[in-house]
Amino acid sequence: MKLEYQNISQQIKQKGLKITTQRIIVLEAIYDLGNHPSTDEIVKFVQEKHPAISQGTIYKTLDTFVENKIIQRVETSGGIFRYDGITFMHHHLHEDGTPRIEDYYDENLNNMLIDYFANKNIPGFKVHDIKLHIKGEFTK
Repeated sequence: MKLEYQNISQQIKQKGLKITTQRIIVLEAIYDLGNHPSTDEIVKFVQEKHPAISQGTIYKTLDTFVENKIIQRVETSGGIFRYDGITFMHHHLHEDGTPRIEDYYDENLNNMLIDYFANKNIPGFKVHDIKLHIKGEFTK
């Protein structure tokens, strides 16, 4: 998914964050890399084009984006974190033993899960989002 500069700036601004060159570059990297890049992949991609941006700045920017729900952090097997620029309701297909993750969209499944948890009283807990992590292997 390739977003225009204005859209990326708008995403940052809408969350009340200052628009900085570093933030724009990191968010562009997530979208340009696509398919849930790891921290290392993002750092490498950014620093190849912008070597003056430090690894620490990239880590801090990723944390800020996650905290402000601009992106989501997805944990894969082995405890490796990857990043997802798609924040609306969808699920993930994880291939066992690999870092491969694919997005899975199913409106019927979303509606079923939303309805289920709307009618399920979990004591002391309020559901804000639902994400399924479906593990298996890709056959193609």
